[in-house]
Amino acid sequence: MSVVAQEEQVTAARTTRAPETPLPYERLKAFEGQPAATAAVGKDPVNAPMIRHWCEAMGDANPAYQGPDAIAPPTMLQAWTMGGLSGHTDRSGAFDALFALLDGAGYTSVVATDCEQEYLRPLRPGDEITFDAVIEAVSERKTTKLGVGHFVTTRMDVRADGEPAGTHRFRILKYAPHAAHARETQPAPAASAPSTPPAPGRPRPVINRDNAGFWAGVAGHRLLIQRCTECRTLRFPWLPGCSRCGSPEWDTVEASGAGTVFSYVVLHHPPFPAFDPPYAVGLIELAEGVRMVSNIVGVPHDRVRIGLPVRLDFQRVDEEFVLPVFRAAAGGEG
Repeated sequence: MSVVAQEEQVTAARTTRAPETPLPYERLKAFEGQPAATAAVGKDPVNAPMIRHWCEAMGDANPAYQGPDAIAPPTMLQAWTMGGLSGHTDRSGAFDALFALLDGAGYTSVVATDCEQEYLRPLRPGDEITFDAVIEAVSERKTTKLGVGHFVTTRMDVRADGEPAGTHRFRILKYAPHAAHARETQPAPAASAPSTPPAPGRPRPVINRDNAGFWAGVAGHRLLIQRCTECRTLRFPWLPGCSRCGSPEWDTVEASGAGTVFSYVVLHHPPFPAFDPPYAVGLIELAEGVRMVSNIVGVPHDRVRIGLPVRLDFQRVDEEFVLPVFRAAAGGEG
């Protein structure tokens, strides 16, 4: 089953030029098959609190994930393997060595492109998770709209109490942005200070065949929500099929723009290029019942509260790029 990478689908863009001399592909291909982690252990067993938090955040009320016989949502497969802020101590050095080689050659930016998951058996509270990870593939040098670079695919084989439970493949692009792309996304330096380097531009989202319609709607100042034409279930973010009935058929409805802050965080650190902390990022519950993550604007970051009424707005980043954001409704900040 294919899952659109979200929490994870973040871009770290730097204004580097494409490497003048490409890396010999043989050096990169030598990493294929090398382990990234061997017999690694999940930091927590499968547990009901994490399942509950996941379902609340995703708006998933499937009864299979509740009660004494509950199973974990299959798409949580990777969640049980994550190392958290402290990371894993049982990871091999091959992955770090590969990234050091790519970074040293100028491929210093990274974007997640997709992930694939295969589910072999349900996970239940109490299951102890172990996993192996391997660098499955490193592509030849590719030219993309973001820049030139190499795709790196990692495969993780997950076990529950020693039994195969699933496979998770995660693919990223390590790249050097096009010089032209960097110029297009950065404002020109002020004439009075020609020696001042231009501010970095806002990273672009990864647009693919599954979400292109959403971004086309945003460009026209419309927030479109997918709707399954079989069971009429609304879903967000956009996915290739219905998570409730499995139908691949869908249409869209336009969001009214009304919503409330379901949850939020205030970003102070680390400072990323093109972002000016502190700023608030919210999980917004739309009037239609789905939730989406976006910036909260029009109110000081320290006055954002759960339940704060917000309205959809569209923020123009530059001549070509628009983002949906949510503005505190008049009188709502109290």
